[in-house]
Amino acid sequence: MKVFIFRTDIRTKRKVKSLKPLFNNHSTIANWYIDLEDKDKVLKIEALDHLQEREVIELVREQGFSCEVLSD
Repeated sequence: MKVFIFRTDIRTKRKVKSLKPLFNNHSTIANWYIDLEDKDKVLKIEALDHLQEREVIELVREQGFSCEVLSD
């Protein structure tokens, strides 16, 4: 299992809800969470080992949101 952490521009519960089917129906994503209280609107994803960061970034960007790896 891998854990990915991204900075996004997802700012509302409504926008989080719009991503729910995308993440919930993805075969390699086990759990996900968007922290709307964090200044970076952090998206945390727990996924199977073969999912890549770039795949998540592309999925989120296709939905019209920005997404980038959040470094320490």
